[in-house]
Amino acid sequence: MKVDPRRIHQLNGIEAKTGAVVYWMSRDQRVADNWALLYAQQLALELQTPLAVVFTLAPAFLDATLRQYGFMLRGLQQLSQRLAALNIPFFLLRGEPVEQVCRFIREKRVSAVVTDFDPLRIKRTWREQAALRSEVAFHEVDAHNIVPCRIASTKQEYGAYTLRPKIRRLLPEFLVDFPPARCHPHDWPSAAEPFDPDDLLNSLQLDRSVAEVSRLTPGEAAGCELLLEFIENGLDSYEARRNDPCREGQSGLSPYLHFGQLSAQRVALEAARAAGGTVSSDAFLEELIVRRELADNFCWYNSDYDRVAGFPDWALRTIAEHRHDRREYLYSREQFERAATHDPLWNAAQREMVTTGRMHGYLRMYWAKKILEWSESPEEAMEIAIRLNDRYQLDGRDPNGYAGIAWSIGGVHDRAWGERPLFGKIRYMNDKGCRRKFDVAGYIGRHTERNGS
Repeated sequence: MKVDPRRIHQLNGIEAKTGAVVYWMSRDQRVADNWALLYAQQLALELQTPLAVVFTLAPAFLDATLRQYGFMLRGLQQLSQRLAALNIPFFLLRGEPVEQVCRFIREKRVSAVVTDFDPLRIKRTWREQAALRSEVAFHEVDAHNIVPCRIASTKQEYGAYTLRPKIRRLLPEFLVDFPPARCHPHDWPSAAEPFDPDDLLNSLQLDRSVAEVSRLTPGEAAGCELLLEFIENGLDSYEARRNDPCREGQSGLSPYLHFGQLSAQRVALEAARAAGGTVSSDAFLEELIVRRELADNFCWYNSDYDRVAGFPDWALRTIAEHRHDRREYLYSREQFERAATHDPLWNAAQREMVTTGRMHGYLRMYWAKKILEWSESPEEAMEIAIRLNDRYQLDGRDPNGYAGIAWSIGGVHDRAWGERPLFGKIRYMNDKGCRRKFDVAGYIGRHTERNGS
């Protein structure tokens, strides 16, 4: 089974010649269910050459801390062992990514590189620069989206209602099962050095004030186990429980999906097989496929996805009209970070994120909207929300996070609502609305006790 060519995008138009093939892994950090790895092996088998996987470990990345680096590196260690069993060596390269991957290409006489699709500016720049400087065939494969981002739409979509029919039309063509990666028949000429995650973490200049999360085990195996547990015990009740932060109604899979340790396509296949056509299954697949791929669409086609300039025109107008409205409360970034606001619910949500590396999806909206309400400007609110999200959330630095914050603060993928002070026509949320949905007092109590206050 060959990889659908619509998933593949050539970055420089150079033809692959005789020589090794390298998969420059970045966003999709797994062996199973990985179209990019499968295409790299397909290309290597056609050329009858060795295949290796490289990962470039940047010394810093978008406010990531020990928490995120630890989760990622522990998953990569497991991945390297799984690749070794397939006769595919894994090379961890440290330093500036473009420089390191280009040097590897030269030294190993690589003829073709396959890499992951990622809509974020920094990853896009890495790919484009490496493709230009390396002078070898460079292919990008969208293994993260079920319907490849470029194929699903050729423009930024207004919202889920415009992307949904396009996704649904293409889904039968792309939501197919995966062939397994094979034991590679051609040996790489040199062995890859094993690495110890703890030694690496100790050697990196990381922000260690944000500790690793002990409640989750990183890696492909743990992601698959959590998926099976959710399908068995949580999928049937997903629709009834998902919006209640006091109940374990969500899947908990977002860190594994973010780091690519679990394929969204695998999740969709298993959920559809287990409960396809039920209300809960439909609701879960809407979030997993349409909403998630809408975030990629937003970040791919809007280079200002993390700035106020990326908001829709109606939102920019209403923000301008209410920019100087009086704020009853104003907090600094440090006060937000310490959960030192007047609002016990907001403080509890912030504590949950700081302590556990997650925040319930419904509360993420409330959390971001209150940062807008209590900041001097929308620009400052965006900066604070993104920094806190990317610093503490295990699934930060992700299109879902950027799109969610832009929705909350700037009306992206939303519509204009009734006008009110400060928010203008941006959708408003308050604690009264939350109290109608879940036990706010119970939630506050649980996350206050956890912090000993």
